[in-house]
Amino acid sequence: MTHLISDVMTEGVIAVRPDTPLTQAAQLMRDEDIGTVMVTDGGRLLGLITDRDIALRAVADGADPRVVEVADLCTTDPVCVSPEEETARAVALMRQHSVRRLPVTSGGRPVGMASLGDLAETHDPESALGEISKVSPTPDQGSAPH
Repeated sequence: MTHLISDVMTEGVIAVRPDTPLTQAAQLMRDEDIGTVMVTDGGRLLGLITDRDIALRAVADGADPRVVEVADLCTTDPVCVSPEEETARAVALMRQHSVRRLPVTSGGRPVGMASLGDLAETHDPESALGEISKVSPTPDQGSAPH
């Protein structure tokens, strides 16, 4: 069965402007329980900033996240898919570019996000990732020592 990106994507856009301080982007990620925020200007997608970008490219290097702006660290020109594309195309793009999330755009404007978990649920729901992706995390997950 063929699935479209629109069938599996998370709709809506959670975005910040390029001049947003990293602390504000991190707070938004925390509040929305997400790891990636789109960077937009005038409704156009400019890039993506991840929690990993903030932790490894700013905090670990001693940069002040209250002063550093999202534009300084975001990945620009991200690989995107449209809602009308088949999910198999998204899987191929993720594999080719080694990414776990793809912004979904329509006419150059972001409309949602497709994640590796979204695609695993559709393409291989019995896989470990597909099973994990079906379950909503509980508030205390991730707090156990590793």
